Amino acid sequence: MSFIFKASASAFRDLVRFKIAWIIIWPIMVSILLWLIIGFVFQNSFSELVVMLFDQIGIGEWLRDIQSDWVSSAIQNLLYFMVYVPLVIMTTLMITAIFIMPALINLVANRDYPELKREYGGSIAGSVVNAILACGVFILIWVVTLPLWAVGAGIIIPFAAAAFMNQQLFRYDALSEHASKQEIKTICAENRYSLWGLGLLTGLIQFIPILNLLAPIYTALAFIHFGLDHLKLLRAQNLLNSSLPADNH
Repeated sequence: MSFIFKASASAFRDLVRFKIAWIIIWPIMVSILLWLIIGFVFQNSFSELVVMLFDQIGIGEWLRDIQSDWVSSAIQNLLYFMVYVPLVIMTTLMITAIFIMPALINLVANRDYPELKREYGGSIAGSVVNAILACGVFILIWVVTLPLWAVGAGIIIPFAAAAFMNQQLFRYDALSEHASKQEIKTICAENRYSLWGLGLLTGLIQFIPILNLLAPIYTALAFIHFGLDHLKLLRAQNLLNSSLPADNH
């Protein structure tokens, strides 16, 4: 748990530094613009899809039965917004993971972890595959759990989906330059629950207005600090273990 809070505090410290100011806003602006364009171009198809989803979760007929047009329209727009926001968040996180992570890793590693040797256990292809997997499961969580909205349990869906997306997307990229393939596997396996905890903590920020503009970069920074801290600890432990037989002589 201490590693989670340490990573979160370090990410906040980095967030207010001027060097990363230029990379805070553009990913989310690109995502917003992208989905506005897609929504406009495919407006009819998108509306039909959303109506179909409403029918699946059992509120489509209820919306059609509402007598007041403005109430029905307001509810539909709210539900459209609930579909739009996860798409923007998902796209922003993917842009951050694929295009911005290398710059953030260099900033953090050069200042806070200069002693860590780079083993380059990850790859661009691995990062892309990991991003696609994270995106696919994120969408699947939303689609499969849509019926839960009808029984009031849907409030947990955004947080569960955000926690999964964050930890799946950033744990690999945070370590890909510095850790070997085996080190990546070891750190991810030994810190599974902590990674989920950090994913949930950073995911909460994505649903706070204004702060959610900073959430993708903050999440990336938190996972970089978490990953490199654990890599530093793992290598120190391995070094200590390798020296024990010599010390016994």
